[in-house]
Amino acid sequence: MLGAVIERAAGQPLGTAVAELVTQPLGMKGTSFSVDHSQADRIATAYLNAQSGPVRMADPQNVPLGEGSLVYSPSRAFDAKAHPSAGAGMIGSAPDTVRLLEAIRKGGAPVLEESTAAAMFRNQTAGLSGQAPGTGFGFGGALVVDPAAVKTPQSAGTLNWGGVYGHTWFVDPVRKITVVAFTNTTPEGLFGKFPNALRDAVYEALSRP
Repeated sequence: MLGAVIERAAGQPLGTAVAELVTQPLGMKGTSFSVDHSQADRIATAYLNAQSGPVRMADPQNVPLGEGSLVYSPSRAFDAKAHPSAGAGMIGSAPDTVRLLEAIRKGGAPVLEESTAAAMFRNQTAGLSGQAPGTGFGFGGALVVDPAAVKTPQSAGTLNWGGVYGHTWFVDPVRKITVVAFTNTTPEGLFGKFPNALRDAVYEALSRP
C-alpha cells in the first residue's frame, strides 16, 4: 500500500521513484527491484533450513513461518515484469544497506530530513497491544524500547529489521554502530540463532578494552 502511495505522490513507477529519491543519491548501485540474467553471479543461491542442514530452495518453495507459511520464488529477481513490492521485493547488497542505514543514523542526508530520520528511532506504537515486551516500532523497523525486558545488550532506541531470504541488521544510535549481515538461508538468517549470536559477539567485542 505504501508503494502505491509513493507512486501516486511521485507521479511515476515505484522503481523509478526509489532510484531517484534513494538509491542514486546514496550511490547504492547494487539495489533494485530486478536484475537481468547477465548479473546472475551477484545473486546468491537461496537455501532454507532442513533437519539435515541447509537445502537449496525449489522455485516456487513453500516455507513454514510461524503459524502460516510463505511462498518463495528466487527466480523473481530476474523478472522485470514482477510487481515491485514495496514490502519484500528488492534485491540488494550488504554494502548498499550499510550506506542507507548509516545515512539514517547520521541524520538522513541526502535522502531524508533530519527530523524524519530522528522519528525512525522513536517508538510510534506505544500503548498498542500484541507487542513483545520491551519492543516497539519506529518508522522503518522494530525498536528496542527497554533493553532489560528484551534481554539484549543493545541500547534503547536501537532500530532493527531483516529480510525473509535471510538477512538481518540493526542500528544502535547510542553506540553509533550499524551492523548488517546477509546470509542466503531462511529462516536461520532472520529468526534463527545466528542474528542473536552475531549481536552478542559485536557487543562483546565493544566491551573489550
